[in-house]
Amino acid sequence: QVQLVESGGGLVEAGGSLRLSCAASGTIASIGAMGWYRQAPGKQRELVADVNRAGRSNYADSVKGRFTISRDNAKNTVYLQMNNLKPEDTGVYYCNLDSLDSRFWGNYWGQGTQVTVSS
Repeated sequence: QVQLVESGGGLVEAGGSLRLSCAASGTIASIGAMGWYRQAPGKQRELVADVNRAGRSNYADSVKGRFTISRDNAKNTVYLQMNNLKPEDTGVYYCNLDSLDSRFWGNYWGQGTQVTVSS
């Protein structure tokens, strides 16, 4: 089993920055893709950004140029640096990753961290 612990959310004014972290622990032989999703009130969960093990990243159009995803494979951790935040970035941010134990790949979600951007 794999546990994900997220941190870094909070309340920030528009134009401000936050950095989210998500650390994975448990029975981990390898981690594949890692990503961040968000869910605003009344809306579906959407992909914000993801990154593969080689470091190739992908971003939602709405965050390109403002957010940067990165990973530290030695620490089983993924980060999301969020700059120039906008009120529409408000939501619960969830970490997601694929992890291999001794035999099987599984997909795991973090508990979510609230990001609130005031105008």
